[in-house]
Amino acid sequence: MRVWDAPTRLFHWAVVVLMTFSYVCAMKEWNQLHFLSGYTVLTLLLFRVAWGFVGSETSRFRNFLRSPATALAHLAAFGKKEPDTEIGHNAAGGWMVLAMLLALFVQVGTGLFSNNDIDAKGPLAHWVSKGTSDWLSGVHAISFYVLLALVVLHIGVIIAYAVFKRHDLVRAMVSGKKRLPANLRQPRFASPLLAACILAVAAGAVWVLVRFA
Repeated sequence: MRVWDAPTRLFHWAVVVLMTFSYVCAMKEWNQLHFLSGYTVLTLLLFRVAWGFVGSETSRFRNFLRSPATALAHLAAFGKKEPDTEIGHNAAGGWMVLAMLLALFVQVGTGLFSNNDIDAKGPLAHWVSKGTSDWLSGVHAISFYVLLALVVLHIGVIIAYAVFKRHDLVRAMVSGKKRLPANLRQPRFASPLLAACILAVAAGAVWVLVRFA
């Protein structure tokens, strides 16, 4: 069964590539490329938020963000070996998605106000005092490790699902398809054209922000 649309899968893997690229650029002090990568991540985040409201059924927040109690109950039943019947994110996975999106917003948002005390500063750094910019630069550095911890946890959980429950979550995010019981309903998918329009608007908004900041 098809469970993930192309826009959601492309967002997922593009963020993986861009965050890795951003880290390399920071280590190599390729400041302009680091900023460009950050602007691209911000564009994708704006797209993903909008897609979470008007996109495909499995990508919408209301369909995968369940109560904390439901998420805890799902984790409590982790030891049970049972077939995968989740069409989209499971109850705990939905909260992980939200946590990672928030961490990415903090990472990119603080980067807009950051500086390196030498020759690079974010496009919004001049809107705040030097002290505030320095503080946000520190948050930007620390938040990367928070994001990294979430990524490690995310990968660990995926491996645990593969080893203990025999649920292949990676294949679904690559191909968009998952082997599920035949009696489950096919989720509804939004138009790729709608996704392209939202992405274009998000890119335009980020361009205006950077250009006229």
